[in-house]
Amino acid sequence: MRLLMSSSDQDEGEMKIFANWILDVGNGNIGSVVGDESEVEIPDDLLITTTDDPLSHLVDFAYPNLLQNMSDYRYFQSRAILTPTLKSVEKVNDFVLTIFPGMEKEYLSSDTTCQADENEDVKQEWFTPEFLNDIKCLGLLNHKLTLKPGVAVMLLQNIDQTSSLCNGTRLIVNKLGSNVIGATVVTGRNIRDKVYIPRMNLIPSDSGLPFKF
Repeated sequence: MRLLMSSSDQDEGEMKIFANWILDVGNGNIGSVVGDESEVEIPDDLLITTTDDPLSHLVDFAYPNLLQNMSDYRYFQSRAILTPTLKSVEKVNDFVLTIFPGMEKEYLSSDTTCQADENEDVKQEWFTPEFLNDIKCLGLLNHKLTLKPGVAVMLLQNIDQTSSLCNGTRLIVNKLGSNVIGATVVTGRNIRDKVYIPRMNLIPSDSGLPFKF
């Protein structure tokens, strides 16, 4: 999805038409039901058909001259790529990461359950590291987080609201330590502040799983 800012009456009218179309899709007013699935015809003007690599084209449209502007905090303030699913988010993130120079650093989560709160009705041997590492639920990051210096990230946890370190804050990564990440705030009241984000516990309140992390 391309998120634009209105610069003329014509653009504003087109944005209203698009917004109404999105609402109609969400409310089920457009499309047809085929079996257990719904089919919606996407207007031609919303499709990327001029390239064999639509993801690369989309990233270049949203972030033109990315590497030349990667150190400019203002560059990331007015740009974003919105996707409907976490799977699409991962695909975009993985692609953008390949564009940035430098070495990747991986951060892995813990892959054991809380032994003090074991459910007697569930066998703990079922929860292998492979199973735990593949869990994806709201409020919980993926098992593996891969970063490079210069990439833009978004906080998913409230850390310190007085420093604008809250859910939704965007930052640019500067340093990658073993248990801490150095970054520059690019949104909110504390723009350009240098902050350090330590490794911390992220425990979903209701994951639907029969154990605690």
